[in-house]
Amino acid sequence: YPSEFLMQKITEDNQIPVHLHVSVSLQYVAGLKGNALVEFFHGNVAEVENEELRHLMWSSVLFYKTPNVEVMACVLLSTKAIYFLLDDSFIHADEHQSDFWNKENSDCENSSFHLSCCFVLKLNDLQSVNVGLFDQYFRITGHSADHIVTCLTRDSYNTHTFIQQLMAVLSLLARTPSPEPVDKDFYSEFGSKNTGKMENYELIHSSRVKFIYPNEEEIGDLAFLVAEKMDGLTNLQSLNILLYVLAFQVNHVEGSAQNTSSLQPKTLILTSSDLFLFDEDYISYPLPEFAKEPPKRDKYQLADGRRIRDLDRVLMGYQTYPQALTFVFDDVQNQDLMQNLTLDHFGE
Repeated sequence: YPSEFLMQKITEDNQIPVHLHVSVSLQYVAGLKGNALVEFFHGNVAEVENEELRHLMWSSVLFYKTPNVEVMACVLLSTKAIYFLLDDSFIHADEHQSDFWNKENSDCENSSFHLSCCFVLKLNDLQSVNVGLFDQYFRITGHSADHIVTCLTRDSYNTHTFIQQLMAVLSLLARTPSPEPVDKDFYSEFGSKNTGKMENYELIHSSRVKFIYPNEEEIGDLAFLVAEKMDGLTNLQSLNILLYVLAFQVNHVEGSAQNTSSLQPKTLILTSSDLFLFDEDYISYPLPEFAKEPPKRDKYQLADGRRIRDLDRVLMGYQTYPQALTFVFDDVQNQDLMQNLTLDHFGE
């Protein structure tokens, strides 16, 4: 251990997304290759001597306790746990986290060391994995609110690869087998079908961890919500969601030394007639079993919506992935002017 192929794969995956800024400590991790990376894992991250590093991924992450703070992390999957090496700026981002993060190393802040916070989720504590729409993100759930993390990969390939690796590692866990199912009688088998709600598609792994995938109803609910935002101008039957993608909205900050741009996470939804930007809650839904009350905000909150027919042009950046797109819309004051004119002019 480890094989040449695994070393090469982990080295290739050890690249920070170019559009996201990280602290010096994580830049150091991203500069490691091959053996140095594995040695770093065993020397600084791993909790058990005989665990093996199986997969590495860079991703934005959200915690259930701090749903508004998205932070960059290096996610390391081993045969014992999932480790999240976090950007050290995260600790100072929210003063309400003092109970969540034990700041034992605060006396080292001014030294020449670059510290990273490492959040550990042991595989034995893992209960379920919820995969988001179109594999744009996934949520890992443990046994308490402290153990719920969403990885916003914004990339179906990265999500798929991580889930496959996680399933392979979970297969190595020795867990007690589930009890044998009790034979149901005829009446209980056919009498409790009136729930009226279609459950999400669940796959229960041999390690008893649930992998939950969204069903078609979620797209239906989203289409209904989008139609509602369109003031009922569209027939719900003819409304098709053509694209759902997690993206960033670029806000230019002027007046600074150099015109910087801040990236605001948004969910972009394209229908046959409109383009929408939503603020989506990626961490609170579906509700964890221990949640005593619903989240403070809805899953989808409309941030902006424009009609495709008002789209004037689309400007494309020539940089490498991720691609920047600028949508330029006609600034029409009264959007429904033409519609009202035709109604008045041609009668009912």
